[in-house]
This record gives sequence, C-alpha cells and structure tokens, in this order.
Amino acid sequence: MPSTKHKAYIGLCLTSIIWGTTWVAMKYAIKGIPPFQLAAMRHIVSGSIFVLFFSILKKEKLPTLAQFKKLLFLGTLTFVMANALSTWSLKYISSGLGALIGALYPLSVVLIEYFFFNNKNINRITVIGILLGVGGIVLVFYNNAFAAASKNYFLGVGLALIAMLSWSCASILISKKYIKMNSYYSMGWQMLISFVVCLGISFCVENPVPLGNIPKQSIVGLVYLIIAGSLIAMMAFMYTMKHLNPTVAVMYAYINPIIAMITGTIMLKEHLSIVIIVGSLITLTGVYLVNYSFKKGIPAPVE
Repeated sequence: MPSTKHKAYIGLCLTSIIWGTTWVAMKYAIKGIPPFQLAAMRHIVSGSIFVLFFSILKKEKLPTLAQFKKLLFLGTLTFVMANALSTWSLKYISSGLGALIGALYPLSVVLIEYFFFNNKNINRITVIGILLGVGGIVLVFYNNAFAAASKNYFLGVGLALIAMLSWSCASILISKKYIKMNSYYSMGWQMLISFVVCLGISFCVENPVPLGNIPKQSIVGLVYLIIAGSLIAMMAFMYTMKHLNPTVAVMYAYINPIIAMITGTIMLKEHLSIVIIVGSLITLTGVYLVNYSFKKGIPAPVE
C-alpha cells in the first residue's frame, strides 16, 4: 500500500494533468453550450454531490445565515467570476493562453497582499519573478495578437485576467479562513450558489440551449468537466494541500499550462509557436521564483 505522502504525490499528478486538460474540455463544451449555461450545469451536479454527501453521510449542519452570506460572496468570486468568466474567455482565446493567464494567480496574490493587506514581505527575488511573469505573458499575448483572427481576442484576454484576479482574491480569503466550515462542504454550497447566479445570467445575456439539442461533443466535455475537473481533481488537490507542503502542492500551476498547450495543439489544432513556448517558460519561471522567494524567506526586502 502506498504511503500517505505517495498518495499525495499521486494526487498532485492527477490535479496537474486533469486541470490542464479541462481547458480543452471547456473549449469543446462551449461549441454547443453557452459559457454561463455550461458553468451552471457543471456546478449544479458537482455542488449537489458534495452537499448531499456531507449533509447526509457526514451529518454536516446547514450553513447559518452569517455563513451563507460569506458563501454567497466567496462562491461568486470563485465559481462565477473565476470559473464562469474563464470559460467565457475560451470563446476568444486558446486553451493554452487561458491556462497560462490562470497560472499568474500567485503573482497577483503577492501584489494584492502588498497593496491592500499591508504585507510588505517582498524581496528582490519576488520582484524579478513578477517582472518575468508579466514579461512572459506580454510576449505570448503579443505573438497571439497577430495570429488571432477574432477581433474579440482582447475581450477574451480581459475576461481571463478578471477571472485570474477573482481566483486570487478568493485564495487570499480562503487562506485567512474566511469561512469556518468543512472545505468540501463549503465548496459544494458555493457551487450551488454559482448555479443560481450563472443560470440567471445565462437567461439574461445568452440563448440557453435545450438539453435535447446539445451536441454530443459538448455533452462529453461537460461530463469530463464534472467527473474529472470538479470532483476527482478537486478532491485530489485538497488532499495534496493537506498532506504536502503548500509550496509543493501548488506545483500544478506550472504544469497546467504546458498540459493545456500540448493537448490544445493536438486536439484543437491551436497555434503554437516558438515565441509562445519561450514566453510561457519565462512566465512559469517567474511564478516559480515568486513561490521560491516566499518559501525560502530570502532577506533584503525591496525598499
């Protein structure tokens, strides 16, 4: 039998591979399902599974009014602003670029903590990492801008950036124990809240597709997103966060974009040039340096 640590590393591998491929699955799914409808369908199934499991089998109590207000706010940040907007962005940008922008969240967490939470624990390695991360993404963005055929390319990049910033804010709140609840149970309620919000948005701004008219490839993408992306990968990620050092557990962020780019190139014939590869490696190096600087607690803070 593998040890707990070995299981955690298996969980890390699963998280990295599955969350990398979910970007391609979302691209497939939105070909036949509008983005907010897709997010709503994904979250109602996944959220119901988590909530029913922990309320019936684990005897978790219903959230109090105070907890529900926090769940409403956090669920909007995490599963509406972050998840649904990143899904929408993939109508206009490649799965690889979407994953790469998502991987910038550790950099934005540092900047948000610095400017809004008075966390001045920043050093020269951190600054170099931030500059590399931003420089690499600009290089990829610049190259894609000329290759992109859609005038909505810039809208897609903007949506992906908003989604990434929303995930960063949610991560900060979670790290500060914003809600004192079982993390899986809390996540389930956030998904259910997101279902209601996303469904409302879908009826307002989209033309929802009747279930009987959804094409087969979109159904396959949706099923993969629910089973692999929202259930297996999420549980694997929570397990790795519990049993591995957080600086190791977030290694998935460096692998996701690579998996997404390779899978997108093979399955979707997405554009992949040397400039995009180099820019992506520069960005991921910057993300690594930011995490490394905090792990080591390197002195010589920037004045």
